[in-house]
This record gives sequence, C-alpha cells and structure tokens, in this order.
Amino acid sequence: MTQTLTPSTTVDTEPDAVRTPPRRPGRGGRAPWEEPPTVAGQAGKGLTLGGVLAVMLVPLWIIVVTSLSTQGAVNRAGGLVIWPDGLTFEAYRVMLEDATVRSALLVSLGITAVGTLLSMVVSVLCAYGLSRARSLGHRFLLALLVITMFVNGGLIPTFLVVTGLGGYGEWWALILPGAVSVFNILILRSFYSSTSLDLIEAARIDGAGDWRILWSVVLPTSRAVTAVMALFYGVGYWNNFFSVMLYMPTDSEKWPLQYVLYTYVNRGNGLPGSVNSGFGTQFAQTAPLSLQMAVVVLTLIPLLIVYPFVQKHFRTGVLTGAIKG
Repeated sequence: MTQTLTPSTTVDTEPDAVRTPPRRPGRGGRAPWEEPPTVAGQAGKGLTLGGVLAVMLVPLWIIVVTSLSTQGAVNRAGGLVIWPDGLTFEAYRVMLEDATVRSALLVSLGITAVGTLLSMVVSVLCAYGLSRARSLGHRFLLALLVITMFVNGGLIPTFLVVTGLGGYGEWWALILPGAVSVFNILILRSFYSSTSLDLIEAARIDGAGDWRILWSVVLPTSRAVTAVMALFYGVGYWNNFFSVMLYMPTDSEKWPLQYVLYTYVNRGNGLPGSVNSGFGTQFAQTAPLSLQMAVVVLTLIPLLIVYPFVQKHFRTGVLTGAIKG
C-alpha cells in the first residue's frame, strides 16, 4: 500500500520522548512558569532602587553645591549647602592657583599610573605561572602566598625595612610596599586556570611558547577580569594617603592629592609648608568649607572619568568563574 504525500504534508520523524516543546514566553517576555509581577512588587523595587540611588547621589550633590557656594551661602545654611545659593567658582580658582595642589595632582596621577602598571605586570605574570599545572613549585608558592594573607610582619617591621632600604622621603616607598595584592593574584589565577585548554594546545602546536600564549591567548580572553583588577589597583593607589604619613610627612612637594585633602580638612586653613599659598592669601574671601569640598571634587573627577570605560567589564570580571556547571 502506498501513501501519496501532498506538498503541504509533512512527516514528523522525531520521537515524542526527545521532542522539546517550544518556549512560549508569556506577557512581558516571561516564561510560563514565572509568576507575573505584582504592583506591590514593582513599587517595592522602584522604591528600593530610588533609595539606593538617593543615598549615593545626595551626598555627591551636597559636596558639589557646597564647593560652588559663597561664604554667605555657607553661613546661611549653617554648614553644608543643599540648595544652590550664590554659586561661584572662586573656591576652584583659589585651589588651582595653589602650587601645592597642582603638584599634588601630578604626583597622584604619576603614582597611580606607574603603580597600577607595575602591579598589573607582577600580578598577571605571577597568576599565569601559578595557573599552569606543570610550573615548577607552583603549589608551594601558592601556599606561601596564601599564608601572607593571614600572617604578616606588621606596620613597624615594614616601616623599618622600607626606611632601612632608603625609602624614607622617596616616591617608590608609596608604590613598592603595597604593589602586589595576593587576593587579586588568586582571582587572576582562578580565571587563567579556566582558560580553554584547546586554545592553549592549539597555540603550542603552532609553536607558541608561554610568553606568546600569555600575550596572544590568555590576556585577550580575559580582558574583563584584567580591567577590573586594574581598576582595583588604580583606586587603591589614588586613595592612598597613609603611606605618605609614614614615609614623607614633611615634604609637601611630594604629597599626593589625597594627603593634601587630609591635611587641609584636618587643619581647616592654609596648607602647612605653603605659607604663600592661595589657600592662605585669599582665605578670607573664600569659605573654608567650600575649599574643602572643592578639593574633594577634584579627587573624585579622575575616577568618574575612568570608571565608565571599565564599568562594562566590571560585572563580567567579578562574576566570571563564580558559577560552575
């Protein structure tokens, strides 16, 4: 017996046991098994996100507005200014005319750039070496690094070692003692260990060595985590002021911007070591609180400029490797 098939007839040869039902999203793109959102749930999410946003933006708004306020507006507000009243850029002009502030800005940029580059080079090389199972003594070195996360010499021995090596009053004392973070190395190592072995073996078949594999295979496939680690190191160097208190507390020409802010906020007047500073000569015409907030804004600007370029990698770099399976 023969069966005639018309052009519109189709034969389904796929067994029912292996047939996968199509996913039919519900309203709003949700799967059928997902509960539809409720008005109370959506309102709660909106209020929560709005509250978190307000907690972050309101202090920043107050800092910026206060930095642009006159002495009279600060006096009328009784301190920090919430609503703009008599805005002026006088505080920024006085601040940028000060030689100590200009020098501190350049010092901070230089320390951050050099320190971040050095830290990333050492961390990447160390993490890649520890991620290769055939590396000589990698287990012993890994255990040694982990021990340093919980046991260290302490502040006084570190100070004695740095000063004994001639680091007192030198810029390298602000970089080398904290150049490497074991935590960041462990994150990089975990990421490099999950790099596809097929890619590495294919590169070895083509004659690539470890340096070539690191540069052409591992680093291009780990841009996200590399960007996040660079951000961590950069923010650490930019915000560091405690090392300045230890190794160069009197040389104002070598102060980074964060220590200038720390000193000025504590004293509330002209910078020490800068008698003819603009902070001192025009202090009567400019509100001290406005000057303090202007320095705070100046310390935030570089981070606000850099972060948008790294933000797209941030979520991927932090979460990659956290979920297995």
